[in-house]
Amino acid sequence: MFRIGNREFDTEGHTYIMGILNVTPDSFYDGGRYADADAACFRAEQMIRDGADIIDIGGESTRPGYERVSEAEETDRVVPVIEKLRQNFDISISIDTYKYAVAKEALGAGAGMLNSIWGFRDDVRLAELAARTGSSVCLMHNRKEPVKDDGSFMRTVIDEIRADIDVASEYGIQKNKIMIDPGVGFGKTYEQNILVIKNIAELVRLGFPVLMAASNKSVIGLTLDTPVDEREEGTLAVSVYSAIQGCAFVRVHDVRKNALALKMYDALRI
Repeated sequence: MFRIGNREFDTEGHTYIMGILNVTPDSFYDGGRYADADAACFRAEQMIRDGADIIDIGGESTRPGYERVSEAEETDRVVPVIEKLRQNFDISISIDTYKYAVAKEALGAGAGMLNSIWGFRDDVRLAELAARTGSSVCLMHNRKEPVKDDGSFMRTVIDEIRADIDVASEYGIQKNKIMIDPGVGFGKTYEQNILVIKNIAELVRLGFPVLMAASNKSVIGLTLDTPVDEREEGTLAVSVYSAIQGCAFVRVHDVRKNALALKMYDALRI
C-alpha cells in the first residue's frame, strides 16, 4: 500500500489519477487559466468530481525553456491554493517543486507529497524535510542534457532512480511513501522518451509505485504530428498502456477522460 497522509492507495491491480493543477501564468497546456486561487480551487473541485485521486499543484512551469521564479513568488502562488483545498476537500495534495523553501511551506500548509522533478539530486535537504514531516515523495528521473544512448539507456534510468531511492532510505523515508517517475520529457531525446514509455514495466519491477506523467507532452505531439491542444487521444493511449504495464498512477490534465478510459480497462481485466 502506498500512503499519502492518512490515505492508502492499493497499487496492486489499479491505476490512480493525479490531476494537474498549474497555478502559473505560463503553463504549456492551460496557459495560466488557474493562476488565481479561486479559479484554481474551482478547477480542483471539477477534477475531484471527475475522478482525481491526487491533486498535483505547481507554481513554476517546467516546460522546455521555462523561466525560473523566486521561491517567494512560487510560495505565494501555491500556499493559498493548498490551504483552501485542505479546508474544503478531502483529497490528497502533492506539491510539484524542487525548491526547499517552497516545499517546506507547502507541506506545512497541508500538502502530503513532495513531487520533485530533480528527485533529491538538486537539494538533498528535501529528503531530510520529507522524512521529518512524514510526507510522501515522488522521485523523478531527470538530466540537464540528454545522454548519448549506447543501448543501455533504461539501465541508466533505473540506476539513477535507485540512487535517489537509496538517499530516501538513508534519511528514513518509509518505502510505502516512495513513488518513482521515469521523467518523460525531461533530459531525454524523443527516442529516449518513447523508450522509457515502452519499457515502463522495467521500473514497475523495482517494487515501487510508478507514475507516468506524459500528458500532452511533446513526445505525443511529435509522434502524432499534433499541436498541444490535439494530444488527448495520444495521452489516453499512453495512460491505458501504462496501466497495462503496471503503473500505479498517471498524471494528467483531462481527468475525466483518463478516468473513464482506465475504468473501462479495469472492467476488462477483472
